[in-house]
Amino acid sequence: MPLIEIHLLEGRTDEQKKALLAAVTRAVHESIGAPLESIRVWTQEFSPREFMTGGILYAERK
Repeated sequence: MPLIEIHLLEGRTDEQKKALLAAVTRAVHESIGAPLESIRVWTQEFSPREFMTGGILYAERK
């Protein structure tokens, strides 16, 4: 049973997230042949105030 967790910054629409989840599900199914009903995909969203890259919070980037 493939388990795929996707980490995203907040801000995507429900439609965008649904499209992403469906595309990842299809990709896993097509690439390794896992049955669709066995594939688990979910997103974990976080605030730009909780993500830092290069020592700068994403919320503080220009």
